[in-house]
Amino acid sequence: MAENPEDLDRFLSNVDKIGNLLEDFRSSDVGVQQKAIAKADTLITTLDEPCRTKVNKTTVNTNPVLQPSLVKNSSSTKSAAHKHFMKIMERDATDRGMTRIAKLKEATALKDKGNEAYAQEDYETAVKYYSDGLAVLRDMQPLYTNRAQAYIKLKRYKEAISDCEWALKCNERCIKAYVHMGKAYLGLNNYNEAKSCFEKIQEIEPEKGKMVKEYLDLVYLEEKKDSQERNARQKLDKGERKATVVTQLLEKLSRPDQMPLYYCGGLASLSQAVTDCTGQTLFRLNNGFSIISSNDVLRSCLLKKTDDLLSQELCISVLKLWRIICHENEENQKILMKCPVARQSVVQLLTSEHADVVKECLEILSLYSNTSHGRCLVIDNINLHMLVRNLMRCISESRQQQGIIAVCILETFAAEDGFRSKLRNMLKDSVVVPFKIILGNISKANQNVLTSLISAIGFLAEDEVIRQNLAHEQACWEAFLTAIKHCGASEYKYIIYLLLGLITKLSTITSSTLQEHAVSLCDCCLDLLKNADGGIVTRATGVLSNVLPQSSEAVQHAVRRKIIQTMCWLLKGKGQIFTKFAIKTLTVCTAVNDMAREELVKSDKKLSTLRHLLSSSCDEVILGNAALCLAHCFELEGVATHLLGTDIVQLLLRLAAGEAKKTAVQRNAAIALGKLCRLEPRHGHKLRELHGLEVIHSCAKLIT
Repeated sequence: MAENPEDLDRFLSNVDKIGNLLEDFRSSDVGVQQKAIAKADTLITTLDEPCRTKVNKTTVNTNPVLQPSLVKNSSSTKSAAHKHFMKIMERDATDRGMTRIAKLKEATALKDKGNEAYAQEDYETAVKYYSDGLAVLRDMQPLYTNRAQAYIKLKRYKEAISDCEWALKCNERCIKAYVHMGKAYLGLNNYNEAKSCFEKIQEIEPEKGKMVKEYLDLVYLEEKKDSQERNARQKLDKGERKATVVTQLLEKLSRPDQMPLYYCGGLASLSQAVTDCTGQTLFRLNNGFSIISSNDVLRSCLLKKTDDLLSQELCISVLKLWRIICHENEENQKILMKCPVARQSVVQLLTSEHADVVKECLEILSLYSNTSHGRCLVIDNINLHMLVRNLMRCISESRQQQGIIAVCILETFAAEDGFRSKLRNMLKDSVVVPFKIILGNISKANQNVLTSLISAIGFLAEDEVIRQNLAHEQACWEAFLTAIKHCGASEYKYIIYLLLGLITKLSTITSSTLQEHAVSLCDCCLDLLKNADGGIVTRATGVLSNVLPQSSEAVQHAVRRKIIQTMCWLLKGKGQIFTKFAIKTLTVCTAVNDMAREELVKSDKKLSTLRHLLSSSCDEVILGNAALCLAHCFELEGVATHLLGTDIVQLLLRLAAGEAKKTAVQRNAAIALGKLCRLEPRHGHKLRELHGLEVIHSCAKLIT
């Protein structure tokens, strides 16, 4: 191989010239062949190394007299040669493909071994396996990105960047390559290049905007941390009094085995010195976190090993210092959450009997809950089961201000997906039991706390697994019934409103536990239909529309309590959300109960309310349920006849013909239309006049 670029260029140039000469040698034109020989002589003389091959200058008769047999066989010879050549090419392609498959299999096996080593945090071994894989197959993109990831763990950032560049040569749209390259540039404090890499991800896949934002936030925080530390060091180097006092105080606090009073004074002075960004940063740079957490006297107070009055004061002093140094300082927040003593004590001390200790713990947690970055740190580092259990304890206790802070913290975290996923199997002891106790003791003193708590439970129920678990909890439904009955008084109407929203969400799940309480729950909701608050009436109807399909007994009970008449009356003056719930309720009742159909027809012989919904509503759910409810009513004797002369055929035909977007609406309309025409043939004549038979036939597949 050429030793430098000039030699390589000269070598490649000679290769091109030789290739051209070979083409000329194969030419049928004698003149071209002669020129090629002359050019070859010239080229040979210019080569660095002497060529031992001699050109035979013997004159060859280029126009021999061809034998007749040769002339006849020339075309067949060419054809045979072509076929032979194609066979060789096909065989070569097959061989290459088989070789490629074998190499891919070997490289994949090495990649898998590298992944196993990476999972065990053996990054050096992972790099070796990935490198071995690349030696087998140089263009396997995952090996480059995986090795880059291992290099980043080893802080070999430049090598990681190089691997990412090779990965992008294999696949220019490789998202992983840009992710790891961005992280590697971040490790080198090259913030602009890191941003460019992460922004490139969104250009390739715009739907990854949320992920990109998280990475860009990470760059921002690292850049901010770098700037803070640079400024703090400059002030310390200049000998500024405010900067030097932090290091002096930390040096005094690092002395072991002093009296608690000594540490109390030092912590109080330090808390006053670290109120600005420079003080917070110098605390971090001078090992302030480890000085506190490694001090045996301070540790014993934080972990509740001592409980005298002075120890309590010392504990409060440490917690207050942590709160001050973490205020609006993301890097300090991160380090505090990585400290085992800190993350353990902040949660455990929520159960302290001393109000000031609990207050400081809640203030720290509240500080973390205020930002996405802080919430992620808590979710990733703290025992969430213990946190929720202790927050619920604070909420349950009579200290109103602490209860409000605790429930606000819980409500904020409950909106986070990561928080919900980690709580899926811990709900009963930590949430459901205390929630039931609180719902059983509603008063004016705790109604503000309770509204936020119901909201927090609602956020938790956004998770499918949690919603399933809550829907099957006996204690939940018992608590709901107790609370709704207790909240009949008007001063608790907002609690009722929130509870009904939560019940509506949980009652979408089919549950034997709910079925057990269905009659009682329907009773409560039917009572609430008389409420003057439209929002409560709408949500009560929503609960009925979900609960009734799960219990025929509840349907019978509701019909006896005049639910049909109530729904028909309320349908005349309510909005779309109520209408959606009400028409579903009517459809469920008329599907399984003859008395419900009779009551509906008795209150409206021409079924004008349902027909009005078919003509005026654009909501597919309303249209589908209205058509189905009509189909149920048509089965009563005489109903189809009473509808002669109305627009019922036209309305149903319009939906069955496909004006609706959902096939369920078409199906329900076709079913209703078929029943109508079967029970009253004169409607069939109208259908023929409107050329609707073809529509009915086309809907047959939907019905089956």
